[in-house]
Amino acid sequence: MESKVYNQEGKEVGKVGLPESVFNVPWNDDLVHQVVVSQEANKRTGTAHTKDRSEVSGGGKKPWRQKGTGRARHGSIRSPLWRTGGVTFGPRKEKDYSKKINKKVKAKALYTVLSQKLKDGEIVFVDEFLFNEPKSKQARETLKSLSKITGLKDLPTKRKNAALVVLGTRNENAVRSFQNFPSIDIEEVRNINTHDVLRHKYLLISHPKDSVAVLEKRLAQVK
Repeated sequence: MESKVYNQEGKEVGKVGLPESVFNVPWNDDLVHQVVVSQEANKRTGTAHTKDRSEVSGGGKKPWRQKGTGRARHGSIRSPLWRTGGVTFGPRKEKDYSKKINKKVKAKALYTVLSQKLKDGEIVFVDEFLFNEPKSKQARETLKSLSKITGLKDLPTKRKNAALVVLGTRNENAVRSFQNFPSIDIEEVRNINTHDVLRHKYLLISHPKDSVAVLEKRLAQVK
């Protein structure tokens, strides 16, 4: 498999070979759903917390004597029966929402999503994002140039999660140039995951050969 490689001006400058094990994987609904749900669960902090009767303040004295008042007996105003009492079966911050995902499953799900995006024409390989200094103006011009490529006309729009810029290597100038655009997110290729890829319409992958090698290596490391 091969795909075109473009420069920042949106001009074709070559081609890159793509391994079928990464970019030609059939779609699998169940696999992708399982991984995405697990990744979202792993992001939950579990901060919701209610106080039970042992944590509510007050209640050291019996509200009224046991017998003779004509009212129901009560031992403490901390009881869940009282308006200011503790909560029964409320959320506790000790709950762990995380789910285990096997590395092989995560890699397969990522490959499945990448394969579908490539098939839909939503992945663009860029030789490199070269900025001599952090300049949002240059980043905007780059987006406009790349939008001339067939299928990428919505790239420079302000729609949420329009594109994920995937850097082959850390490039501080590129990161700071793109970070002012609310529709653009930036990530290194070694850190991308299924959830992030699905959230964005387009993927702009720089340093194609190095990036593809990193992606292919993911599954090889867990075999």
